[in-house]
Amino acid sequence: MNIDRNAPVGVFDSGVGGLTVAREIMRNLPSEKIVYFGDTARVPYGNKSRDTVLRFSRQIIRFLKSQGVKAIVTACNTASAFALDEIRQEEEIPILGVIEPGARVAAEKTRNKKVGVIGTVGTVGSGIHEAYLKKFDPSVTVFGKACPLFVPLVEEGWLHDPVTVEVAGRYLQELREKEIDTLILGCTHYPLIRSTIADIMGDGVQLVNPAYETALELLHLLKEKNLLSSGTEKEEFPYRFYVSDLADKFKDFANSILPYDVAVTRKIDIENY
Repeated sequence: MNIDRNAPVGVFDSGVGGLTVAREIMRNLPSEKIVYFGDTARVPYGNKSRDTVLRFSRQIIRFLKSQGVKAIVTACNTASAFALDEIRQEEEIPILGVIEPGARVAAEKTRNKKVGVIGTVGTVGSGIHEAYLKKFDPSVTVFGKACPLFVPLVEEGWLHDPVTVEVAGRYLQELREKEIDTLILGCTHYPLIRSTIADIMGDGVQLVNPAYETALELLHLLKEKNLLSSGTEKEEFPYRFYVSDLADKFKDFANSILPYDVAVTRKIDIENY
């Protein structure tokens, strides 16, 4: 299969959370172009069944391939947990998830071998972080905690709101009692409330941001497959954004967190794919 190295990278998420991954790709792979899709009509994925998430993921991949992408980052922990293995087998282009890179780093960082994972109900219930962590270090004990209210709070833009601090305190108390020394932010929305989580967990707990680790993994993958952009093809709009609903709301949010001015976000009917 002949892939154009100057083609864009596809990034998708259930909503705005995957923008944390896009942000790290922009910072760490500045020559790469991005096509981002946020499934804002069907967010959140964390309370959906495996079959539903797999169907959504296949539709989005068909859309991204129609945009000519050279690789795809599944910037959604739930989709990485429920769909990644199957879609990798079905597709020829390289597809990355966000779970393995974060688990690898957490296994390296922990000293007391107690690692916490926070995520959606679907991600935590799947046990996939624990499976990866045990693969990297069988002696690690993993404590999972579903934090389903974090996604709507982030989507609402309440990043430093007292309500978010209160909710986070209640969710994270259980993990504080387990005396973990490393915590994986197992949902791409969560880096946006990282400072709140860090304050509650305290200085003794290292936070692992899989968005950053995934960007580095993408760099490694593109190098390995000789797909790194040459950087010679300059475009006026190197980053293109698509959503399934609420384009203006998405654009406003994107502009609040990205190091790049998002001029336009297009709404598409994902059910056509």
